[in-house]
Amino acid sequence: MYDLLLTGGRVVDPAAGYNGTLDVAVRDGKIAHVAADITRDEAADVIDVSGHIVMPGLIDLHAHVFSGFISNGVHPDTGGVHAGVTTVVDAGSAGCATFAGFPNHIIPNCYTEVIPFLHICQTGLATTPDIIAESSINLDGTLQVADQYQGLIRGIKARMVTPALDIFGMEMPKLAKRAARESGIKLMVHIGDTEKRYDPNVIRELLPILEAGDIVTHYFTANPGGVLDTNGKLVPEAREAADRGVWLDTAHGRMNFSLDVARRIIDQGLLPHCISTDLTVPGRLNTVHSMAEIMTRFLGLGFTLEQVVTMSTMNPAKAIGEEQRIGSLGVGWQADISVLDLRAGDWVVHDVVGGHLRVDQAFVPVVTVKRGQVFQPEWGPRPWGWTPDSWAAFEGMSFAGCC
Repeated sequence: MYDLLLTGGRVVDPAAGYNGTLDVAVRDGKIAHVAADITRDEAADVIDVSGHIVMPGLIDLHAHVFSGFISNGVHPDTGGVHAGVTTVVDAGSAGCATFAGFPNHIIPNCYTEVIPFLHICQTGLATTPDIIAESSINLDGTLQVADQYQGLIRGIKARMVTPALDIFGMEMPKLAKRAARESGIKLMVHIGDTEKRYDPNVIRELLPILEAGDIVTHYFTANPGGVLDTNGKLVPEAREAADRGVWLDTAHGRMNFSLDVARRIIDQGLLPHCISTDLTVPGRLNTVHSMAEIMTRFLGLGFTLEQVVTMSTMNPAKAIGEEQRIGSLGVGWQADISVLDLRAGDWVVHDVVGGHLRVDQAFVPVVTVKRGQVFQPEWGPRPWGWTPDSWAAFEGMSFAGCC
């Protein structure tokens, strides 16, 4: 007997090579069988997902879920299992002085799997700005906490922003890289200075520091320090980094995603490996509403369904070193499954610098399965639910605003 059977959906799993109408059976929290027409009598619980897309559990590679410890932290389940996402990577909300909040309070009190990165700033994002003095970085403390929570902490996070670079210069990301290397984990680096103060060419000094497996996040930022030069061309160091195995993640957020930058980079052929939200409380309310909407944006930018699923499942699983456990519906893998509806309509999505994109398809979460347990989505971040803003309403507002 199976514990759960999802029947009749279109299974899209680039890692396992599935793309077609198949049933997915779950037993003991693991994927037990994927095939056409599995007998319903063999399962204790059957969910008909006909007309929907069944994919490996979505992995949000960049979010902030240190809820209650930082002012902007979203509860993991709000951006996780109740939003179609099974695993959330917290991108450095906590530093060595605050990290104990994750194992003691956050992880035991949510169903979504949380994989934290450790901020090189000892207070993490509990202080704004994060790095305000040389004492903001405690390298010994960072190494000690990374060792204490070995296996839980998967990486070190550094943010290439003001005033950290004013205080440390390039020594800051070098310290973060040292901490990552000595701890045997990855480095994730935020690019793009929202204060717009530092030299855009700093990206050319940063990227050579990164090694295979490290992650550049905010790949589509329009802020100084992004991967485009003043002529809109990719800096050569970006291709070199990708060639040696550095992961490129888009991470929308409130201030670091431009549709124009996205198109320029796409046209030059160096595509992102991963897409993510950079979800925060104000971001969810105003700018980036869900992982489903991020996926919608990339369909609108011309990526195929298979590419979008790859960037939301298989690739982030590889980026965090968990590709033998999550990111696929392979038999024996953890039973993390996202069921989404792909609805036709006429909508618009917005970036953070005034750009917009008209889209005719939108993802909406339907069912989430985490370790074999079934979760339903919440109502959604907007008054009407999960779909983006109406194009007709946006067009009317635009017309009224210009006349």
